Amino acid sequence: MKRFNRILLKLSGESLMGEQGYGIDPQRLGEYASQIKEIHDMGVQIGIVIGGGNIFRGLSGSKKGFDRVKGDQMGMCATVINSLALSSGLDAVGIKNKVLTAIRMEPIGEFYTKWKAIEAMEAGLVCIFSAGTGSPYFTTDTGSSLRGIEIEADVMLKGTRVDGVYTADPEKDPTATKYSDITYDEIYNKGLKVMDLTAVTMCKDNNFPIYVFNMDKVGNLKKVIEGEDIGTLVHL
Repeated sequence: MKRFNRILLKLSGESLMGEQGYGIDPQRLGEYASQIKEIHDMGVQIGIVIGGGNIFRGLSGSKKGFDRVKGDQMGMCATVINSLALSSGLDAVGIKNKVLTAIRMEPIGEFYTKWKAIEAMEAGLVCIFSAGTGSPYFTTDTGSSLRGIEIEADVMLKGTRVDGVYTADPEKDPTATKYSDITYDEIYNKGLKVMDLTAVTMCKDNNFPIYVFNMDKVGNLKKVIEGEDIGTLVHL
């Protein structure tokens, strides 16, 4: 039994590094592809947004002297590289997929439209949405919120390196405790670093739930789809 019919899966570019510290770890890429195949085989319609932090992050680039707009555009290109890598990984496990870009760059990917994406997902293809929103000053978190709402997904599954939302960063504070569920307003009021606030606001305004879980543990994505409570639900 599957808990959701159509999802927006948000993957971390930094997690794609694996243990390398930079770039794309083939083992981690393969693990992601295998986990996506598991839920695809259950009949779940899948849209994916992957970040670019393993290659270039626009905001950090602007702090080093890059023009912010050009830096963000470089970050968008980094997400395209990761999307092509994930597409290749899915090809390797026999899952048909389509890379859609927010900026025209045929033949690298097709230009995104909502209807093209939904038609492809209904036909059984995994859709990978790259280049963020296509505009600077917006993160891939916001791109995930936008695409998830547009494609009428049931939920955003935010795959991270930790198994949910905590009172503080569990990698830095050993006393941090995990929430089983939390509201959008609590994220604001407590100053929790779940997603950037533009993304959280979009989800709240459109009643689009977010489920935060540890994607780096193999098998977790299927557990979420099957309804196992292994993460944190963000809701109204």
